[in-house]
Amino acid sequence: MALLQISEPGESPAPHQRRLAVGIDLGTTHSLVAAVRSSVAEVLADEQGYALVASAVYLDASGQTLVGQAALAQQAAHPLDTLVSIKRLMGRSYEDAIASGMPYQFLPDAQSVRIHTTHADLSPVEVASRILEKLKVLAEGTLGDTLVGAVITVPAYFDDAQRQATRDAARLAGLNVLRLLNEPTAAAIAYGLDHGSEGVYAVYDLGGGTFDMSLLRLSRGVFEVIATGGDTALGGDDFDALIVEDAVVRHGLTVVTHSDRRALLTAARTLREALTDTPTASAVHTETVLLQTSQLELSLSRAAFEIIAQPLIEKTLACARRALKDAHLGIQDIQGVVMVGGATRMPIVRAAVHDYFGTTPLTDLDPDQVVALGAALQANLLAGNRHPGEDWLLLDVTPLTLGMETMGGLVEHIIPRNSTIPVARAQEFTTFKDGQTALAVHVVQGERDLVSDCRSLARFELRGIPPMVAGAARIRVTFQVDADGLLSVTARELASGVEASVTVKPSYGLSDEEVARMLSEGMALADHDAQMRMLREQQVDAAQLLESVQAALAADADLLSAGEQTRIEQQMQATQRSAAGDDVEAIRQAIKALSAVTDDFAAKRMDRSIRAALKGRSLDDVG
Repeated sequence: MALLQISEPGESPAPHQRRLAVGIDLGTTHSLVAAVRSSVAEVLADEQGYALVASAVYLDASGQTLVGQAALAQQAAHPLDTLVSIKRLMGRSYEDAIASGMPYQFLPDAQSVRIHTTHADLSPVEVASRILEKLKVLAEGTLGDTLVGAVITVPAYFDDAQRQATRDAARLAGLNVLRLLNEPTAAAIAYGLDHGSEGVYAVYDLGGGTFDMSLLRLSRGVFEVIATGGDTALGGDDFDALIVEDAVVRHGLTVVTHSDRRALLTAARTLREALTDTPTASAVHTETVLLQTSQLELSLSRAAFEIIAQPLIEKTLACARRALKDAHLGIQDIQGVVMVGGATRMPIVRAAVHDYFGTTPLTDLDPDQVVALGAALQANLLAGNRHPGEDWLLLDVTPLTLGMETMGGLVEHIIPRNSTIPVARAQEFTTFKDGQTALAVHVVQGERDLVSDCRSLARFELRGIPPMVAGAARIRVTFQVDADGLLSVTARELASGVEASVTVKPSYGLSDEEVARMLSEGMALADHDAQMRMLREQQVDAAQLLESVQAALAADADLLSAGEQTRIEQQMQATQRSAAGDDVEAIRQAIKALSAVTDDFAAKRMDRSIRAALKGRSLDDVG
């Protein structure tokens, strides 16, 4: 009889039984792919030995796609056909793209936006898919087998549209997405497993195009994200742009062509990276004006750079302060700060973080690679390659509050921001009018109490509700956010079982100004919002009472004397006038007065209803 070797699920004893999965850091400037090999996470280098694959794509006349360094080599001659920093356009609208300041020619698209190049028109999703496809080929070639899936990292502040765009890009590239993982969380996984860290840690993630600040509690293998904040349009690219602006002013440069602009940005990045190790740096810029070519040596001191960079540094620290406030923590509660992203190599960044948190930030893992390494560890686990004793749990959070519109344009908050995901919350609602057979569900995102101040995500209708009197129907609305941060909403009428649902896939993402506004206004205008909520609630109560009295008059006005009916109608007009204003107390008193003046009318209607019910019946029948 043959003997079978049996092991616990996910604990395959032989190397050839392992299921291959990778972690991918899809970055603004560079992208990486990493895998766990011989129980150690490592970044996989490409055929030229580069661990960092440039997030650049170029399509030539033959339709061939160049990705990485080969694409970057084309940018001087073909600046508008060499697509870089595309991550900033993921899940964005045409209007967002136009406002981004990027030099490409944008075309409106039904779902998002397309970028016009000489040989093709591509969406940001398609561009990202070419980068992911290269990483997939690189991984399968290095590992020698087909991948079962990948964990792809995204900024913690990516909203539903941006996350969905990332997932769509992976699908186009032929990748099975095991999970979308927040970049700061991935970094914490790498540090937590490598160092056995315990306590609350801050992850300061400043990449090429995005900034994230997350607070995580690490305890005995549990990674709990307790707060997150950030800016999806703040990164190394923005520091480079400041250097360009400074050079244009100081040297009186005339930037005529897109090639010149791209060359200046390249020179600026060279200067910024050089200033990491030296107090002064220089780079040669070649400018073409009216077919005349000239060379100019650009120089910059670290001190001068730090002066122009200070406002951006302060923006990152503002995100840190907000995250601490959300988590109800002080700086003294932070055990350490993990630095992530190539832009954190700048001395001014490390100094600012040291001064703010009062501790030397952790930099012993390569800040360019740490996100991919953490994603690889998570991918290995999700693929079922768990080792004996390897037991850890990841708990992430939602970045913004999710809710739905109720009467009066008010927002009912269903899932608060910084709720641990996956999460599901349900709440019951009812109908506003008699005989109502449908309910419109409007899903919104934001911290304010009024729909007009929040971001609309999706709308759908629940139809087939049995006609009942207002307030009798019971409709349960369930919000569910999965482990990738993607939202689905279901509405169900409990008596009949009719149901409708939507998976939220907005056509474009939040603008950076909207993200900042939602959070800052949510705190700054809390008292104003509370007053507006009370006003709208009183206005809704007044409208309901007025509608009920109007229906009662239509049915039973004959029970009233002419004087009684006049008094009721006069009070209805007074209530309508009060409800049209913004004096909460005046509306409340008008509602009270209308209720008082209709009390006798209500009693007479009740008597008539009882007499009608008893008509033709004996006392024995009633008993």
